[in-house]
Amino acid sequence: MKSMEEMLQAAQQAAETIQKQMGDMQVKLDSIEVEGQAGGGLVKVRASAKGRILGVSIDDSLMKVEEKNIVEDLVTAAFNDARDKADRVSEEQMKEMQGGMGLPPGFNLPGMG
Repeated sequence: MKSMEEMLQAAQQAAETIQKQMGDMQVKLDSIEVEGQAGGGLVKVRASAKGRILGVSIDDSLMKVEEKNIVEDLVTAAFNDARDKADRVSEEQMKEMQGGMGLPPGFNLPGMG
């Protein structure tokens, strides 16, 4: 039977491993790119799966003063679409990582959810 000290040491090592894997996951999520769109692609927002905005593209046809409100609404919608896609990719990656660790589906790691 393991001593309390051995069990604590094993728990500490497991925690350090999980912490490293979580850090690696954050780097991976920041390297995965998603694209949100609105207005049938007239406005596009590129973001990392971590949620960092990488770029915005607005079709020239929208660049009229009288279209300003429409453009603002489409940019907002494209940002939200990119955010939703980033959240989905992030969730999929987390499930994959948790499965690889042998954690039950839906298990919430502290600080990750």
